[in-house]
Amino acid sequence: MSETPINRAVWSAHDVRETARRIASVREAALAGEPPPDGPSDAPRPLIGESWLRALGSGVDPDRDSRQRLLSVAELEHRRQHSQLATVLPVLNEGLLATSDAAQQIMVVTDADGRVLWREGCAPVRRMADRLGFDKGADWTEGVVGTNAIGTALVARRPVLVHSAEHFVRSHHQWTCAAAPLHDPRDGRLLGTVDISGPAHTFHPTTLPLVSAVARLAEAELRTRHQLSLERLRSSAAPILARIGGRALAVDPHGWIAGVTGMTPPDRVALPRAPAAGPLWLPRYGMCTLEPLPGGWLVRVGRPEPVPGPSRVLLDVSARDGASITVTGPVGDWSHELTPRHAELLFVLAAHPEGRTAAELARDLFGDGGRTVTVRAELSRLRRHLGGVLAHRPYRFADGVQVELRLPARPMLLLPHSSAPAVAAARRGEGVIQGE
Repeated sequence: MSETPINRAVWSAHDVRETARRIASVREAALAGEPPPDGPSDAPRPLIGESWLRALGSGVDPDRDSRQRLLSVAELEHRRQHSQLATVLPVLNEGLLATSDAAQQIMVVTDADGRVLWREGCAPVRRMADRLGFDKGADWTEGVVGTNAIGTALVARRPVLVHSAEHFVRSHHQWTCAAAPLHDPRDGRLLGTVDISGPAHTFHPTTLPLVSAVARLAEAELRTRHQLSLERLRSSAAPILARIGGRALAVDPHGWIAGVTGMTPPDRVALPRAPAAGPLWLPRYGMCTLEPLPGGWLVRVGRPEPVPGPSRVLLDVSARDGASITVTGPVGDWSHELTPRHAELLFVLAAHPEGRTAAELARDLFGDGGRTVTVRAELSRLRRHLGGVLAHRPYRFADGVQVELRLPARPMLLLPHSSAPAVAAARRGEGVIQGE
């Protein structure tokens, strides 16, 4: 099938119909174990033929799509909150959404498991996708729905076009899809895919190059964001490293190096998935001690000695244009600028030293105790910066940490951009803590 119009620059309506017919006859022959109808030159593309064999081996029904269980709303939200792809959605939307909508197609973003996290674009096409189960939370891997651009790109680890009857399942033959994998530029780890899908007659041969180019732009954005985060951590860690005798490193939550003293810097330290302050054995370095830094960790290399935790926290919500937290600990003072949501969370925890559950915080911030997934995701992000400062079960400031809250001169000026019920109540003087 190397001479089919899939490789041409311009498609006609006749090309679309003829190509779909030829691919369908090749598929039928392949599924029956017969040679291609027009000889070896008409065999399926190797990428497609190999995918058909994998789908057959997985027991996918070629004549009927399976009705699968979608992710729950809570699980979908959890995956979205923890996906690195959430930060590059604006890049993907800007590069593909307008084009796909105008071309009667939809843009889909999945995670590395093939689960659809986001789906946007032409409303009539979204309704068509609904009838196939191609909805948010669906599993679009080859083992579930057979050959398709998303699932096959996840296997091949490269951009993939699947046109019409190249799809393994017959009910998908009216579709054409183009997907490109998205990788973490730091270590090459697969993060997911971005895909453009739509009715076969709407497809244009430039779609795959466009999807591939936008995927590379998204990866470049991830690389830039990582470098900026390391620069911020480097600025915070520099004065601390300058005061330390011996060997030490400043690393981000994933172990990437932002600063070093007393040793040759590696590219990365192998941190555990959920590091915590205190003694820790690390490959290559042996016993070390971890201490929290804003946006990362200080790693003292060598046999650990007892290190006291943070002793004092100043939460400053007095300014109209932002909030910050200053932590006094064993390596001195460091400060961290807070996002509006994190300022609200820390204000509520300061107002409730006994602690708050996720449901209570959801009511404090959103007036809805059911939004616990969002609360836990925000606290997970916050604890990356304040690992030794916050405790959980319930969420609270850690025992032994002295908390000072610096409030504005007038209650009505407290976090003026916040709409959180707990903050609004404090502005009215209901349960306001008096700042020192």
